[in-house]
Amino acid sequence: MIDWSRVEELVDEIGAEDFGEVVELFLSEVEGAIAAFEAAEGNPVVAEEQLHFLKGAALNLGFETLAQLCLKGEKAAAAGRADVVSPAEVREVYETSRDQFQADLPNRLAA
Repeated sequence: MIDWSRVEELVDEIGAEDFGEVVELFLSEVEGAIAAFEAAEGNPVVAEEQLHFLKGAALNLGFETLAQLCLKGEKAAAAGRADVVSPAEVREVYETSRDQFQADLPNRLAA
C-alpha cells in the first residue's frame, strides 16, 4: 500500500525537518482533488484531470495503491469512461493509505 523506499528517498531529498510540511500540504491537496472528483459527477474531463493529479501526488509520497487506482481511472476517463473508478473508491483507498502512513511513519522515521 505504501512504498516506504519512496518515503525514505523523499525524506533524504527534502530533509526530516521539512518533511512534515510536505505531508501536510500533500494531505490538503489530495483532499481537495478528491472533493473535486466527487463533484465532477461523472464528467470524464474533470475526472481525468483530478485522477491525473492524484496519481502524481500519490506517487510522490509513496501511496502506491492509490496511484495505481488513479492510473486505472485516469486511463478510463481519457477514453470517456468516468464510471470505472468511483470517487468513493478513491476516497476509501486514500483514507486507508493515509491511516497506515500516519500510523507507521513515526517508526519508519526513527529507524
